Amino acid sequence: MPTGGGCGMGKGLHGGHRVTGDDAFLRLLRDSHIFATAIREVLDIRLLREVSPSPLTPSQFHVLKLMSFNGNHQIGEVADFLGVSPPAATKNIDKLEGLGLVNRSPSKGDRRATLLSVSRKGRRLVRKYEDLRTARLSPVVAAFSATELRQFTRLLERFSVSLLSQEPSGERFCLRCAGYIEDDCPVGQVYGGCRYQKVRRPAVRKGAAAEVS
Repeated sequence: MPTGGGCGMGKGLHGGHRVTGDDAFLRLLRDSHIFATAIREVLDIRLLREVSPSPLTPSQFHVLKLMSFNGNHQIGEVADFLGVSPPAATKNIDKLEGLGLVNRSPSKGDRRATLLSVSRKGRRLVRKYEDLRTARLSPVVAAFSATELRQFTRLLERFSVSLLSQEPSGERFCLRCAGYIEDDCPVGQVYGGCRYQKVRRPAVRKGAAAEVS
């Protein structure tokens, strides 16, 4: 990348003054976008195309994976996960049901409510994706030492948390981990804890099915 006039993107970032280490800053932006795009294209879009005979969006699959790992969900949760309205979430559930990945059943306690559950086909799809993902990533990970991976993970985490902390907080689900939930998620801490865990733990402990109205 040129260090002279270049594209001039570094100018005006701070009141018209150039930022110290301007080239490093632009390189960081460039490589961050490349990393995010690679994750989405290689692990989300491409793998989904291979494991699913019918097209699924990454968001739809992430919701399916969460439901598969953690039980049933309410329609409001699905809407929050997808970042859409409840009617739009219903359309996504309709698609998952149409593909045989999600089952609906009437609630015994409330005739107005419907229970959602992931079908055996849906669970097989999630397992197939996870197995293929592991197989694809294994040679990539093997090219780095354990120390390098730990250092990269720590830096990636610090950068992500710092960037997300600039967003206004709100009472909404995060799902930025793509469903790889952990109790002490540093990103969740930016929002006062993982909201998904807060909602799901009581239901998981009781072994009760969530109802979808």
